[in-house]
Amino acid sequence: MTSLESKIVVCPSCGASNRVPTAKLGAGGTCGRCHAALFTGKPLVLTSANFDAHAGKGDLPLLVDFWASWCGPCRQMAPAFEAAAARLEPMMRLGKLDTEAEQAIAGRYAIRSIPTMVLIHKGREIARQSGAMPPQAIVQWAQGALMGMAG
Repeated sequence: MTSLESKIVVCPSCGASNRVPTAKLGAGGTCGRCHAALFTGKPLVLTSANFDAHAGKGDLPLLVDFWASWCGPCRQMAPAFEAAAARLEPMMRLGKLDTEAEQAIAGRYAIRSIPTMVLIHKGREIARQSGAMPPQAIVQWAQGALMGMAG
């Protein structure tokens, strides 16, 4: 199987790498190690323990919502980001990173304002957008950034 025929998908539960045929990405699938669903339609909670695996190991782009609990616009955008996850998987993985709890990662990406969304693929930043957005705008922005990545 070539990389066009399959994708490496990192399990949201245990972090194991799973090779999934590209044609079957939309069918979901389960982890070969822990048997958890590979796609849940919800954003992952990203921490220093799992961030690098999702940002760098898998073939799926990772859309990260950098947020904090004290941030009103962040709390306002949370349901929109969750709704976008259901529409953007399996094209990409979505995750939320608490900038207060994970200051080193926020610093690595030079997060200056929140909420900020960063699209990462293979460890590299592809696109960035600051400010709260409704679900449809998140989906459109993320799809546009993906198209720019392919071009």
